[in-house]
Parts: sequence; C-alpha cells; structure tokens
Amino acid sequence: MKKIIALTLLCAVAALGVSQTVAADAPATPPAPAKKANPAKGRAVPYKGEVAAIDQQAKTVTVGERVFQITSETRIRKQDKPATLADVKVGDQVTGQYRDVNGKLEAASVYVREAKAGGDKKK
Repeated sequence: MKKIIALTLLCAVAALGVSQTVAADAPATPPAPAKKANPAKGRAVPYKGEVAAIDQQAKTVTVGERVFQITSETRIRKQDKPATLADVKVGDQVTGQYRDVNGKLEAASVYVREAKAGGDKKK
C-alpha cells in the first residue's frame, strides 16, 4: 500500500512540475491597451477672429494666421441656424473650437457672425 501511495504522489508531483514548465515557456503577451475613439485628436481649443480667406476646394477657413480644416464632423452655425462652408464669407467674425490632429488644425465648431457695416460704431 505504501508503494501505491508513494507512486501516486510521485506522479502528481511530476505532473505538477511539467505543467509549470509548460506555462513558463509560453510567451507573455501584454494585453492590448483599449483604443480611444480617435486617439490622434487632442483637446478642443477655442478661437475667434475675422475670416481672412476661404478655400472651398480644400475646405479650409483662414482666421488670422491660422488655417482651419473643415471636416464632416465640423459643426457650422450662422445666426443660430445650421450652415455650410458656402455660408461663410471673408470678413465675417467667427468663434469656435479646434483640435490639433497630426499637425492640422481641424475645426470642431464654427459660429459665424456677419461682418458689420463700417458706420455702426457708437461715439
């Protein structure tokens, strides 16, 4: 009986040692980090100024010295109504937010106020 118990214990220890050796040989792969919706997009930054130029083909708006790319996700509003890039005119006052995406300034939002005529200043 002692021989059977000793043999059983020896087999159990051998099996345990083999399983640990096999587990140690398996390459450890770190879990993939969870992807963000748009990892390249940064934090939204506010801007405001006067429209200096518009390029309908390239879908860009120049405000001061900065050139903002208009994307399908850009929200454009004029007089509190939805608008398009065609509704924006040179000289209009704009405010909004943009994100720096891989070196390009992508407009997240553009709020347009029409340029006032020159004689509206109060004295």
